[in-house]
Amino acid sequence: MSDQIELTAEPRTDLGKGASRRLRKSGLVPAIIYGGEAKPVSVTLNHNTFINQLDNDLIYTQILSIKVGKEKKEEVILRDLQRHPFKNLIMHADLQRVNQKEKLHTSVPIHFINEEICHGVKMEGGLLNHLQSEVEISCLPKDMPDFLELDVAELKLGESLHLSDLKVPEGVEIIALTHGEDHDTGVAAVHKTRESSETVDEAGEEADSGDEAAE
Repeated sequence: MSDQIELTAEPRTDLGKGASRRLRKSGLVPAIIYGGEAKPVSVTLNHNTFINQLDNDLIYTQILSIKVGKEKKEEVILRDLQRHPFKNLIMHADLQRVNQKEKLHTSVPIHFINEEICHGVKMEGGLLNHLQSEVEISCLPKDMPDFLELDVAELKLGESLHLSDLKVPEGVEIIALTHGEDHDTGVAAVHKTRESSETVDEAGEEADSGDEAAE
């Protein structure tokens, strides 16, 4: 796992829609920390700092460290994020406490490796399609990966790879696969392009012409 992202927050007691509007105007993001045995805590985050941190894709899947005022740091995950419908503004954030002894259910991105040497693309002129970009997993916090890898090097034209083909670290379960083989959905596939279809047709026509000449 990569270096942990750290958030800094301040407690807030001024609650309600009016208070939230005032906070946003002053450059703050209303947020809540909940879960575990402790009570929910309403906090604020610095908007500019937070929105810059959101440019790091890992913030959506990684366990984060947050310090509220002078309190000790806690570990949380970003559970929900409310954005303004058309402005580049964060309206609210939900942060869930992490218990190291309890399994987390969260989603992590899929990283497709060896795309540049994918057999179905390089040798057969097909098009590689990503059917899923992330996958829901279950694991203890200490085992949570930043992403799961899928090697597409040997994927041929007309073939597909499924959830069961993902490289999964020890201690991590893909939730869909716990429900049976019927949930082993596709993750990547190589399909024909118009160009590759025309190449196949031309090859077939040449073969037919050769047969006629032989006759």
